[in-house]
Amino acid sequence: MMNIAMVSVQDSPLGAAKGLDEGLGVHVAELARELGRQGHRVTVFTRQDGRDPREKVRFAPGVTVEQLAVGPARPLAEDELLPYLADFGAELARRWHGRRPDVVHAHHWVSGLAAIAGANGLDIPVVQSFHTLGTTLSRSGQPCSPTRVRLEKAIGRSVRSVVAMTESERTELVRLGISRRQITLVPSGVDVEKFAPNGPSLPRGDAPRLVTLMKVGRHQGVVSVIQALARIPDAELVVAGGPDREDLETDETVHQLRIKAKEAGVADRVTFIGRVSANDAPKLLRSADLTISVPAQETVGRVPLESMACGTPVVASPVGGHLDSVVENVTGIHVPADRPMEIARRVRALLADPTMRTALSIGAVDRVRSRFAWERVAHETVKVYESLQPAPEPEPVLAGVGAGAADEDEDF
Repeated sequence: MMNIAMVSVQDSPLGAAKGLDEGLGVHVAELARELGRQGHRVTVFTRQDGRDPREKVRFAPGVTVEQLAVGPARPLAEDELLPYLADFGAELARRWHGRRPDVVHAHHWVSGLAAIAGANGLDIPVVQSFHTLGTTLSRSGQPCSPTRVRLEKAIGRSVRSVVAMTESERTELVRLGISRRQITLVPSGVDVEKFAPNGPSLPRGDAPRLVTLMKVGRHQGVVSVIQALARIPDAELVVAGGPDREDLETDETVHQLRIKAKEAGVADRVTFIGRVSANDAPKLLRSADLTISVPAQETVGRVPLESMACGTPVVASPVGGHLDSVVENVTGIHVPADRPMEIARRVRALLADPTMRTALSIGAVDRVRSRFAWERVAHETVKVYESLQPAPEPEPVLAGVGAGAADEDEDF
């Protein structure tokens, strides 16, 4: 059994929407839960943001969440968090002086800064998971400050080990100057009991159903799917994610996408359902013929993995985590992110070939269960932790045990 400290300053497992969601909090919550199930003691340190007033919460068997009262008790953006990270690190150091963990695992770069400060001088190995790198965001046109890129490079060189979730992330870390020997590839996971082929699904009509995910601040991939729908006769598109259902009518991104659907002549075949609950996420994915995920940049791609676990094949852009999870013509197909005509052509071919969809479904379920189940992910993460522990002291040689004892072993 190991005593594991996780640091997730910004994304608390208490606030993780365990439905159709791409949040970091989901990863932290599920990894901690599985480590606790395997007999380890896990404490997740996060910031008190006002959404849950409790200082200490029993989250799952073997897992406790401690919320540190640092900064204002409200959600803060990354740039707003920076002035409070020194205080967060100081509070970690105070607690770890009294109860030293065997290893610290920081999630996201702001957590890495706090974890390094908290572990300073205590000889505690720190493991870093970035989840998303600033250089990757910048390359895809998303806003990212040069300060973040500089700090991520410094964090990667300061910690004992870095966990990359995809092969593309490992390559990017090496480009930052982090030693390849320091990096271990461990993917994010899927709850294969909840996301499984068998189970209830949401109601649907006779029309082929396509499902895609809308992320906050990132909807260009959804635009490509809407434009492709104009060339996929009779199919319906369900757009999940974004705001809560009651806020759809006032959401600016949804408004823009509805305009795109109207311009493409498919407004009557596009349905926005907002944020999906934990109970409805697998039901929605089971109800689909195909899940489409075609962003220009993707770190992990949790929804395609959850779709594959439900037996629904995936049409995905060949970027980031999609390259690791979606195997061409085995678990799904790859299409360029910004080519609606190509997306439409490949989707039409799959909808017309139920035998191929069945083969992809079988391959998808098998791949997720063998590679991305949380049980395996947690085992591989623990191996990283164990590799950083000091070697055990050699057992003392008992007096009087020598050649005679060896002779007895040979006679036996």
